[in-house]
Amino acid sequence: MPVARCHRCALALPGDASTCGRCLSAPPAQQRCIVLADYGFPWDRLIGRFKFGDEPELARPLAQALAQRVLGRAAQAGVDGLIPMPLAAARLRQRGYNQSWELARHLGRLLDIPARPDLLRRWRETPPQAGLSRAERRRNLEHAFGTEADARSIVFGRHWVLIDDVLTTGATAHSAALALLDSGARQVDVWAIARTPET
Repeated sequence: MPVARCHRCALALPGDASTCGRCLSAPPAQQRCIVLADYGFPWDRLIGRFKFGDEPELARPLAQALAQRVLGRAAQAGVDGLIPMPLAAARLRQRGYNQSWELARHLGRLLDIPARPDLLRRWRETPPQAGLSRAERRRNLEHAFGTEADARSIVFGRHWVLIDDVLTTGATAHSAALALLDSGARQVDVWAIARTPET
């Protein structure tokens, strides 16, 4: 049975509400957020293998499942491109691949939408987000993302979708979406595999 979710941050909602209280009082930078499921069994194990278990090939079935969710909502209409959530350079070297780019490139092929890994940059390394409160996560990520000068004309006036594997508090998505909007994007949405439930 489908779960009702906040259309701005994808938190599960009781009843038929469309926006959670937090997004009503402090709207995130993204206009819309779509996820497959809550981050819990069995998705947490599958994403863990994909992200930490050196199994980038899992991007294909995960992208296929997410593409079906997006198609079911006609959410891809009017989207100009997909942008993977950038990894910090040290994390990319350690892992050997950006799991968000693996998802984005497969999604792009499935939905016939260009995927652009070159438009959004992570300007600075940030301490790990684990264990931080929502407010601390937002402060930690202030000005962490940006666009190069030559990318701004591409970003400007267009509708972009950020691709990520998991949204925890949404602080990373907010910071990245804000960077794109500051560079002139007309709209930014977020699509991810899973959303961590509120505890």
